[in-house]
Amino acid sequence: MATIVHFSALSTTRLCLKSHFKGLARSCESTFILSGSRGPSQPLLPGRRWFSRGTGVRFMSHGTAGGQSAGRSRRGALAISGAAALTAAAAVAGLLANGNHFERAEMATRISGAVENREQEAEIVERCRRFMSAPVTDISVLQSRKEEMRTKMELLIMETQAEFCKALEEVDGGTFKVDRWERKEGGGGISCVMQDGKVFEKAGVNVSVVSGYLTEEAAKQMRSRGKVLKGKDGKLPFSAMGVSSVIHPKNPHIPTVHFNYRYFEIEEEDGSKQWWFGGGTDLTPVYIDKEDAFHFHNTLKEACDKHHPQYYPDFKKWCDRYFFVRHRGETRGIGGIFFDDLDSPGQEEAFNFVKSCARTVVPCYLPIVYKHLNDSFTDEEKDWQQIRRGRYVEFNLVYDRGVKFGLATPGSRIESILMSLPLTARWEYMQEPDKGTREAEMLEVLRNPKEWV
Repeated sequence: MATIVHFSALSTTRLCLKSHFKGLARSCESTFILSGSRGPSQPLLPGRRWFSRGTGVRFMSHGTAGGQSAGRSRRGALAISGAAALTAAAAVAGLLANGNHFERAEMATRISGAVENREQEAEIVERCRRFMSAPVTDISVLQSRKEEMRTKMELLIMETQAEFCKALEEVDGGTFKVDRWERKEGGGGISCVMQDGKVFEKAGVNVSVVSGYLTEEAAKQMRSRGKVLKGKDGKLPFSAMGVSSVIHPKNPHIPTVHFNYRYFEIEEEDGSKQWWFGGGTDLTPVYIDKEDAFHFHNTLKEACDKHHPQYYPDFKKWCDRYFFVRHRGETRGIGGIFFDDLDSPGQEEAFNFVKSCARTVVPCYLPIVYKHLNDSFTDEEKDWQQIRRGRYVEFNLVYDRGVKFGLATPGSRIESILMSLPLTARWEYMQEPDKGTREAEMLEVLRNPKEWV
């Protein structure tokens, strides 16, 4: 006696697969029937049929099979062997097996995503262990918004602070005082300061992560640089973070170094955000050492060249213009790089550039420190150092954007803002070095900036 197998597949198969083939016959409203030659037949999946012929299975639509089915019904039901019936059953079993496969694949994807998420969160925790202090923002918050630029930048500036402080501690033998502070308007910071060390008279490395509303004075400063800021009801919510450092050595043959890398976000009245990066690294020697100048500038140039060949020449010129003490007609030092309002080519690209620059602060400066660590110096050389520090103070209090922004922002921590000032400085009336001296050579370079690379 022959056995009849009628079954069909339809476009809802995909829907069934998505439901992981649970309750296939019920969800697809179909039945798989093995009956006698005269028994009634019901389609497994309405709309299409798979006909088994011999040991093969072929796909056929109702429209194609209609006439043939009528003819065959006059001759009797289509008979196939028991082996063919098993083949058909195997086909359905294959669908079910595939369903299990898809379910396992989907589960594996979910597990993989969860594992990756946990790994990223664990990585943040591990990175935080190496900081000088816990980050300003709670670690759980950083983990929950790990893809945001605010998180990426805060982790970078915390790492930069820790790496630089530990490098300075190693050469000096002293220890940084770690001072956490909070700002009631939003955010806070971590100031690391070492005073009266063996090598450094004063070394400060400060991190700040603040938020709130821009004051009108701060907004005015930004608009003067070409920023178009449209607040809601006159308010401009902002987030700002950065790392800044100034190192004042005892030995006049070891230069002062400064760096600052920062990120700014402002939310406008329509909810959109303006963002930009700024920063740079510059060197202020008391005496010219061409080898030191080349090393310092070349290290910065190599970092810049990884991202754009025009970055170093443009940002070097910008640095010379920015660190210019206008009322003295001279630069603060021999420069480096400086940039601000950097919002192109894209956020990630700009961040990667800032990261490359931040990674140079140790290799561009520490070799110079070690080189001059045991240099002897005279009282006259120490006096010249004090005079040059006076010029440094003049620039910071009169022109520096960071100092001006900090002093104009309610709740700012004055001690951290003025951390850049040296312990000692000197002002002499109408002081001018004699011609042909190393002091005169230094002054000539400050009045006429040079290309060092």
